Amino acid sequence: MDYTAFVRPAIAGLAPYTPMTYYETLARRLGRMPEEIVKLDANENPFGPSPAALEALASLRTLHRYPDPRTRALRQALAERTGVPLDQLFVGAGSDELLALTARLLLDPGDVVVVAPPTFSMYAFNAELQGARVVSVPRRPDFSLDLEALEATVARESPKILFACSPNNPTGNLISDADLERLSALPLFVVLDEAYVEFSGTRSRIQWAVERENLIVLRTFSKWAALAGLRVGYGAFPSALAPHLWKIKEPYTVSVAAQAAALATLQDPEYLSTCYERIIAERKRLLALLERLPYLHPYPSWANFVLVRVVERDPVALREALEAEGILLRFYEGQRLVRIGVGRPEQTDALMEVLWRI
Repeated sequence: MDYTAFVRPAIAGLAPYTPMTYYETLARRLGRMPEEIVKLDANENPFGPSPAALEALASLRTLHRYPDPRTRALRQALAERTGVPLDQLFVGAGSDELLALTARLLLDPGDVVVVAPPTFSMYAFNAELQGARVVSVPRRPDFSLDLEALEATVARESPKILFACSPNNPTGNLISDADLERLSALPLFVVLDEAYVEFSGTRSRIQWAVERENLIVLRTFSKWAALAGLRVGYGAFPSALAPHLWKIKEPYTVSVAAQAAALATLQDPEYLSTCYERIIAERKRLLALLERLPYLHPYPSWANFVLVRVVERDPVALREALEAEGILLRFYEGQRLVRIGVGRPEQTDALMEVLWRI
């Protein structure tokens, strides 16, 4: 008997998510120490978490207990920080969990979701996991949203969700207030991913979710707070959705360690401000250095990464050459686009030395 026939059709036909090369795997392949790898492929904060977060982790005495399933203390602290009512705030194992829960909550098989590529691939992944149909509306050449095409697509396809990201991953550009107003006027749910908003110099629109019945705003501790390894994200949801979201959210996805570190991080704003400033300064330096390379075309960015287009070179050969030197960047298969995370100054220097040498 062919038991693969038992697999849901939506899963059987789903393309797997392609993970990046794990830096310790590359280190073993090259015979190097993991700390020698220049890891700039995942938009991580290279300066590490707040000392307050590290102290909170070191002093934990409750690892034998299950975490608070409602993350009450962390949600209360976030409510005070954001001005969003407590009952509209949710915390998840990274904003990835909240993206998945949103799809699970709203999508039936055959429903339509709209995305604007190039953008974060997990939007389409979660929609397809639910059996939804994904309609792509490509961005303009400058990577701005094609608002007219999006509005026409919504009128034609009657989708349930439109996923947007500001600053957008991987292009690094912003959605203006006026454009977000146009999107939220459409008859569907808009999910605004603000994973990189802290590096943009603009204000979060998380409070907009309080005023609008169809807007969900997601944020994360992975990037700005350097807690990617602990998986903590949060989001503001319309009040009408909140009771239903609790029904489907698994209770213990945010660990004791993750909650403690996130709480401590919120109490150390000075360290985080210093991190922002260092990352933004290094982003500007990285962009200026990349502009000098004849075979890379960098784009302006308001995030903690820079997108470049490879010209007159084979991207696959470039990736292999960089990995042979212990350097990891995010290459997009079938495209000539490469995303370079902002690292420490010495990592930028190491990257540039290799890019010029090869």
